[in-house]
Amino acid sequence: MTTTTANPWLRSLRETSQSSRHVLFFPHAGGSATYFHPFAEHLPGSLGVWAAQYPGRQDRRHEPFVESVEELAERIVRNLGPLRAAPLALFGHSMGAAVAFEVARRLDTRPSDPSRQLIVSGRRAPSTTREENVHRGTDRQVLAAVAKLDGTSARLLEDPEIVRMILPAIRNDYRAIELYRPAPSAVVDLPILCLAGDRDPQVTDREASAWRAHTTGVFQQRTFPGGHFYLADHRTAVSKEISRFVSESSAELSRVTDGQAES
Repeated sequence: MTTTTANPWLRSLRETSQSSRHVLFFPHAGGSATYFHPFAEHLPGSLGVWAAQYPGRQDRRHEPFVESVEELAERIVRNLGPLRAAPLALFGHSMGAAVAFEVARRLDTRPSDPSRQLIVSGRRAPSTTREENVHRGTDRQVLAAVAKLDGTSARLLEDPEIVRMILPAIRNDYRAIELYRPAPSAVVDLPILCLAGDRDPQVTDREASAWRAHTTGVFQQRTFPGGHFYLADHRTAVSKEISRFVSESSAELSRVTDGQAES
């Protein structure tokens, strides 16, 4: 995996030639950019593939955490560099879906801008809420909540040294997402694709479908077999959905551009 030290917020997940379109992944609570590295192998070579790296973990472990979803989005937008002006698909899983949504809200977009897309995974819509307080629990309770989602190896969660390294980031991120309360009427002017596992305890089909109310553009929804981290078992299929959604939006952009030229 390549990294650009000049910009600690973004990681390039593969070497690529000049790309006209890009995908930017946003990690789950306690997660990091490396989680999405395997997806780069399944996405078309024409796409630039990137992931956000939040402070307080891995090579940024000595930096202070960002304590709210909104502030995290603000700081990522300020550090997008050339990606800010590029055709860009934002893909967020779990907490990352909320971060991606807030990044999309802050980007300058035209109404129903087909050059950008938002793909949300494993996260209920902003207009649906649950009272959750995992971040207030004991270390054992926080780890139990993480283990329940099957996204982290049980062996790792039993290693005291590993736990010591990852638990602060997990607790911080749980606090950020559990206190996240956007306006129920918040919308973005770009198409949304919602992906979820059919056995995910964190999001029901109704909660996933509610994302429809948060876009003025096209809304699509796909469900995969599996739980909260269904995407780990369906990397090829998820990557195909990303590619398809980006391609459809590109075709729409071409139609819009052609129509404007004819008029």
